[in-house]
Amino acid sequence: VQLVESGGGLVQAGGSLRLSCTAPGFTFDDYAIGWFRQAPGKEREGVSCISKNDGKTYSSDSVAGRFTISIDVAKNSVNLEMNNVEPEDAAVNYCAAGSMPPSARLRIGLFCSRPEAYMDYWGKGTSVTVSA
Repeated sequence: VQLVESGGGLVQAGGSLRLSCTAPGFTFDDYAIGWFRQAPGKEREGVSCISKNDGKTYSSDSVAGRFTISIDVAKNSVNLEMNNVEPEDAAVNYCAAGSMPPSARLRIGLFCSRPEAYMDYWGKGTSVTVSA
């Protein structure tokens, strides 16, 4: 499974940006998809995750109320709407997907908090730069 991120770039503090994750030939059915980011010198952070099965989402405290994750079924993409961007949001953002069979009854938050255990596929990342 190949995950391809797009939409990164330069954004002014307080502005908005939308990141997209696509997976050619893959429908995300029975998968959780998440956005992660890593800034220079910092650990990777689970930003937001969403379940394709039931649409449940999880967002980290650092972006709650500002970022929104969603699935565009028609375009087979998972989008991250970034609003009121802050300088601290500058990072390389990665899309990841992990198997989430309904029978497993996994909480969506686990995919964001423990990606090493639950995420199976990763994109190469897209960079977000924030100007003051």
